[in-house]
Amino acid sequence: MAGAGVKTAVEWLASVAPDPDACRWEWERNPRGIALLPAGRRWDVLILPGELGYPTLDVLTRLIDRPGPVLSDFGDARMGFFVPPGTVARWVGTGVRGAGQGTWIVVPYPGRAAGGGVRWLIPPDGSGTLTDATLLELAMHEAAAGKAESGGD
Repeated sequence: MAGAGVKTAVEWLASVAPDPDACRWEWERNPRGIALLPAGRRWDVLILPGELGYPTLDVLTRLIDRPGPVLSDFGDARMGFFVPPGTVARWVGTGVRGAGQGTWIVVPYPGRAAGGGVRWLIPPDGSGTLTDATLLELAMHEAAAGKAESGGD
């Protein structure tokens, strides 16, 4: 990710922090390159198990040019899709966890490999692009159906 893109993404992410300057300072100085940010302000995060998340991301990237930001953590066991705020409160799907209003997520610095097992699969571009929740749900269904057809569990 180019320098200007990283700066714009950092500003967009840090804007939700209680103290954006402290957030940026922490990112720049913390060797692990992570910050704790509140969900539910500019985005919610739907957290899928990796075995569903990866095929869902494959379907999404076939449907649209640029999905919203996507995080992966802990050996790719889980993936977090950034969706519009309020999505978690309305989500009724099973097997999907959500981080919305009143929750916090670990977010790596955009454009740099982070320690702590969290990394961007699709980093934010700073424009505020999020994945449409309806489109994500359709991609999940298609991914699950494809997995069932291929004999996956």
